[in-house]
Amino acid sequence: MSPDRDPIAEAHRQWRSHGWDAAADGMAMVTSVVRVHQLLMERIDAVLRPRGLTFARYEVLQLLTFTRAGRLSMTRLGSLLQVHPTSVTSAVDRLVAQGYVERQRSERDGRVILAVLTDEGRAAAAGATDELNAEVFTDPGLEATEVRSLTALLAGLRAAGGDAVE
Repeated sequence: MSPDRDPIAEAHRQWRSHGWDAAADGMAMVTSVVRVHQLLMERIDAVLRPRGLTFARYEVLQLLTFTRAGRLSMTRLGSLLQVHPTSVTSAVDRLVAQGYVERQRSERDGRVILAVLTDEGRAAAAGATDELNAEVFTDPGLEATEVRSLTALLAGLRAAGGDAVE
């Protein structure tokens, strides 16, 4: 295959030539979403890597900035991020090592561990957000109306997968 040919379009043709017509469009859609995810993560990583952050750690910081007290239980973080508790623990461990987050026991229930945003973490989140807004989110690669339309379409996929969507 020529390097100038679209590999997803070629895969679509191959699916159809193998008699999988009913699945060809879905395969092309899923493969396209996965490829777009890779492309967007490359852009996001280019912004966050110099700051010593991954997108997962950035999301933890940003969630903490959205709270009044700058703190959330580890369980609540996992629920909001829709990730396994081990992933939250790993992200928070790294943020603690960077001085962006502290772990504290809840005063109400000593069994509950809280992730607490530090001033350094708040500053890191603000700087990363400013740069992500400028380099990725303001211009993700589609016109504004297309962005809203795609987001609505993806909400349908998320709902079909069990996510609560508005």
